[in-house]
Amino acid sequence: MQESIVNSIKHILICDDIADNCFLLEAILQAEDCKTEIVNSGAELLNKIETDPKVPDLLILDVLMPQIDGYSVVRRIRQSKKFEFLSILLVTAFDKDDTKLADDIKIDGFIQKPFDPDAVIAQVRTILDRTYR
Repeated sequence: MQESIVNSIKHILICDDIADNCFLLEAILQAEDCKTEIVNSGAELLNKIETDPKVPDLLILDVLMPQIDGYSVVRRIRQSKKFEFLSILLVTAFDKDDTKLADDIKIDGFIQKPFDPDAVIAQVRTILDRTYR
């Protein structure tokens, strides 16, 4: 049996406007002993992290969402001293060449749609292991 992502349960905040994507990511991560929470818009995510005293260990954020896209959310997060080092994975259906749009923002990686559970776990494991070891 493979060991869990990290020694202690980590809190991951998932943001996607498509409920099926959220539930799939949640199922993948809960199987790895992560505590997950879901929000369905960039505005809701920003409100959550600004008002909740507990900062998540990782954000998984869709790129294409109505009203405020994932890139804009990341730019706002990075403007805050409190969140400048928050680990962020962007979710995209774009191919790798299109991810160059993120060159001007600090993120920790991309998860491609459709989701490959093993790839999601590998990305999350790499980020959390690097952050918490």
